[in-house]
Amino acid sequence: MSLTLDEAGRALADPTAYADDARLHAAMALLRREAPVHWVERPGYRPFWAITKHADVLEIERNHEIFLNAPRPLLATAVQDRINRERAEQGIGLRTLIHMDDPDHRVIRAIGADWFRPKAMRGLEPRIRELARRYVDRMAILGDSCDFVQQVAVHYPLYVILSLLGLPESDFDTMLKLTQELFGGDDTEMRRGETPEEMLEVLMEFFAYFQDLTAARRAHPTGDLASAIANAEVDGEPLNDFDTASYYVIIATAGHDTTSSTISGGLHALIEHPDQLARLRDDPALMPLAVEEMIRWVTPVKEFMRTATRDYKLRDTTIREGDSVLLSYPSANRDEDVFDDPFAFDVGRDPNKHLAFGFGVHYCLGAALARIEARAFFEELLPRLESIELAGTPENTATTFVGGLKRLPIRYDLRG
Repeated sequence: MSLTLDEAGRALADPTAYADDARLHAAMALLRREAPVHWVERPGYRPFWAITKHADVLEIERNHEIFLNAPRPLLATAVQDRINRERAEQGIGLRTLIHMDDPDHRVIRAIGADWFRPKAMRGLEPRIRELARRYVDRMAILGDSCDFVQQVAVHYPLYVILSLLGLPESDFDTMLKLTQELFGGDDTEMRRGETPEEMLEVLMEFFAYFQDLTAARRAHPTGDLASAIANAEVDGEPLNDFDTASYYVIIATAGHDTTSSTISGGLHALIEHPDQLARLRDDPALMPLAVEEMIRWVTPVKEFMRTATRDYKLRDTTIREGDSVLLSYPSANRDEDVFDDPFAFDVGRDPNKHLAFGFGVHYCLGAALARIEARAFFEELLPRLESIELAGTPENTATTFVGGLKRLPIRYDLRG
């Protein structure tokens, strides 16, 4: 695929590029090779520097006091950027860990940190494995074919994270719909509508649900994560309603959508690489490494933005105070300087220094949970799997933030 550097840079701000793996990876490979720090001007967006090399993404993540999340934590259109700023000033916008910097970030992150430590996740593992078995059983009930994304993968991690929060199963379908609409704003099939007002409706429905939940958990704490969030205090004062609701939103959405993308993309990779599927089935001890490779391969979080607080020289380029940078995680995770044969799917890849969970103070809070969920699912599936193949054309979500497969039609034969 022949692209100019400017075309390659603009692809990083084009949701449809993330639905086309060949186009996206051709663009990122060109940028890594010829312009790893590249100025991007795309109509409808405020300009930014595209950062595509693993070492440079790491350097910016390490320098979190120079490169801040605020005021532009995610890539959005210029119009949406303005609306987000206005909503933040009015106190009606999301204010999650993604939007924060220290000292607020450190204090707010601590509210849920203990719930996601590896020790706590091990305590949750029996419930995770129970749910993994339930969804492998569901595949058997569905017969010999299904759309793995829509009928299995989007449900399993959602049940895990909402069980952790302590929400009733009767509310899970509502949470799934709202999550898909929130993250699917760039995809014509997933989004609720095309206007900022329609997107705000989704957010306000989240907030209304979680405000009711907060009131209930403050009146009657139940010992779950929702109760911990509802009753958290900062400097002796409870979180305000929007900060509390924002905390729920980021846990409920990021805690499930990224993992469903990893599981779907991981299964697709195993189907496309039958030698690796056979290798993993023959040597189950490879599963932890295989999960890391699935996470690298899919990289569900496509980008975060940072804003420079002072002039900073990166390679031979000076990033000026106030400039935005886009950290391209899919590109960093295919960097030829870090990964041997980066476009090979290798279930035994070791070391695997992927950046799919970020790095440093903003490292993904739910990384341990995501690993356990993926490992539990494939440890339940593979021993029962006699055969598997594609039964149609997989489709990716159009996005510039979080996403992966939105359809994975498969045909299979399961034991039991």
